[in-house]
Amino acid sequence: MKGMSPCKFCYLLLLTVLPFISEGQKSDEQAIRRVIEKQSEGWNKGNIEEYMKGYWESDSLIFVGKSGVTYGYKNTLDHYRKAYPDKSSMGLLQLDLLHFKRLSSNYYYVTGKWSLKRTIGNLQGYFTLLFQKMRNSWVIISDHSS
Repeated sequence: MKGMSPCKFCYLLLLTVLPFISEGQKSDEQAIRRVIEKQSEGWNKGNIEEYMKGYWESDSLIFVGKSGVTYGYKNTLDHYRKAYPDKSSMGLLQLDLLHFKRLSSNYYYVTGKWSLKRTIGNLQGYFTLLFQKMRNSWVIISDHSS
């Protein structure tokens, strides 16, 4: 702009663009929270398949747990079915989201705590999830739960 220093122009540009970036981040975080809430609801109904809808349905999905690395959606589903064969072993899932980190417009890193309340003994641990936006939806592409 004629007569305006480059610093003032950049400042005005930032003031114009930042609200849109911030609003986009908020809506992305809300969408990711909805994915996680739906997973929790599915789990608490005893429906592992519904819980798995939050994951990327691909052979490239990565799940890391106490027994090591599992590759692929089907293998991860099979792992959950084996580890939690019925509603009593699944219990009630509580997820506490501790930290969201936007890595780019298509990737988020989420850290949280999970706990299972069960009649056969409670469990708890922590997780880190890598979300990717694909076809306008957020999915977990990598899960490390301990």
